[in-house]
Amino acid sequence: MSITSIAHGLTSTIFSNLFIHLPYPSGDLRQQTVIVTGSNTGLGLEASRHLVRLGVDKLVMGVRDVRKGEVAKKDILASTKREESCIEIWPLDMDSYDSVKNFASRATILPRLDAVLANAGIWTYDFTITEDNEKTITTNVVSTFLLGILLFPKLRQCAEQFGIMPRFVIVNSALHYMAPLKELDVEDGKIFTTLNDPRKADMVNRYTVSKLLVLFAVRELAARLKASEKSLVIVSTPNPSYCKSGLLRESVSFGSRMSEKILARSTEEGSRALVHGIMAGVDSHGQYLTNCHNQQWVYSFPICRSIANVSHQAIVHSH
Repeated sequence: MSITSIAHGLTSTIFSNLFIHLPYPSGDLRQQTVIVTGSNTGLGLEASRHLVRLGVDKLVMGVRDVRKGEVAKKDILASTKREESCIEIWPLDMDSYDSVKNFASRATILPRLDAVLANAGIWTYDFTITEDNEKTITTNVVSTFLLGILLFPKLRQCAEQFGIMPRFVIVNSALHYMAPLKELDVEDGKIFTTLNDPRKADMVNRYTVSKLLVLFAVRELAARLKASEKSLVIVSTPNPSYCKSGLLRESVSFGSRMSEKILARSTEEGSRALVHGIMAGVDSHGQYLTNCHNQQWVYSFPICRSIANVSHQAIVHSH
């Protein structure tokens, strides 16, 4: 990644967190059904709380640990004074393609589905293979797009049936500006092979690479959806910026603790960006959103086409 790109990522994050306060979510989400993955803690929990406060008819919380999900549900209900029936807890393990497919299959029988907030993600420095990819790539990229692709028929059906414009929103990060390109600047079709090689894996930067992959896959997927004659599903990727979210639980250094204390947004404020992604207009389609608006951003590397095709490889890798 260029020095200019890294500098932009750092300065924009510092400026945003010190001088920009995100708008408090408002609006009416009555009658809507929304899925939030990774929703029992951190940004997912606070985004779920906002959605329930705004009146969603049904919130489906996709969580790895159902017991922890039930605890989160009680917390949300206590703070919003909503009825218990407005929240359902469903098991979802993004490390397992079968779990993703089972979750999506269950979602297809929902009476209505308006939006999916794909918040589940990990940051780990340990190299581990889950399914057929390194764990970060499986969770943050392949399983996320597998879930989306499996749910698009349901979302399109609801678009036609209820006259709505559904959303599929994937959480991103300004750290994608700092992603090194050495593992991606390879032949077409070789990206996953390279990322899955433990001898070459750069796990310090793997999270940033995963978010860069998400960005390109979102843009390619959005273009294909827009070109389709079927009802449009809006796809976007908002950046909540640096937040106290629990994502850096593996990092216990003094520097990381101090920077979080001084610079990081609260979990609640960061979640506002995610709720904005769910409620943003059609102009958010295919966009990277930061500070609750579309961020104009251009890449011109020869690897772009290969990275964008990750949405297709998600299906290939799931079988």
